[in-house]
Amino acid sequence: MQHKRNENHGKDIVTIVSGLPRSGTSMMMKMLEAGGMQILTDNIRTADEDNPKGYYEFEKVKQTAHDKAWLLEAKGKAVKMVSELLKQLPPEYDYKIIFMRRKIEEILASQKQMLLRMRKPTDTVSDAKLTQLFSAHLQQLDAWLTMQPNFAFTYVGYNEVMANPRAQAEKINAFLNNTLNVDEMVGVVDQTLYRQRK
Repeated sequence: MQHKRNENHGKDIVTIVSGLPRSGTSMMMKMLEAGGMQILTDNIRTADEDNPKGYYEFEKVKQTAHDKAWLLEAKGKAVKMVSELLKQLPPEYDYKIIFMRRKIEEILASQKQMLLRMRKPTDTVSDAKLTQLFSAHLQQLDAWLTMQPNFAFTYVGYNEVMANPRAQAEKINAFLNNTLNVDEMVGVVDQTLYRQRK
């Protein structure tokens, strides 16, 4: 699915890679970087066993509710933002959102594995409850995105990228006005990192 409103793609557009945690947002940032897009990251959170290719995070994104100045740096670039923060983006910018989707059961399994490695409890909320919460959040967000005149967005399935990376890379390239190198994007999709197949 693709939803387009702003057609002014270029130096003034902020491209956001978003989704639930563990949905493939870091992989998508790596694909965009390989494709030739400038990315905004501070490398404060370094690669680890859960994300051996890096997290591609930008810490200032987490403070958007109180400080939006970082968006000036983001014009014409791609930045990663967890889905729950999208509503904090100010209306005076135009955005292109690449929203990652992944099977909920794989997201839960990946999150659980990460918590285990961090030696944190994994049973504070049941899988059934988390599935319900995530599904409701995605539904509400979809309705909200559709109503934003300064947002264009497309959904990209993590599972679909793993199954057919070229088709998805071509879809993303088209969404970003054919500005990327598709071959390079495909080349960084690492099947060995698809560790929570369901």
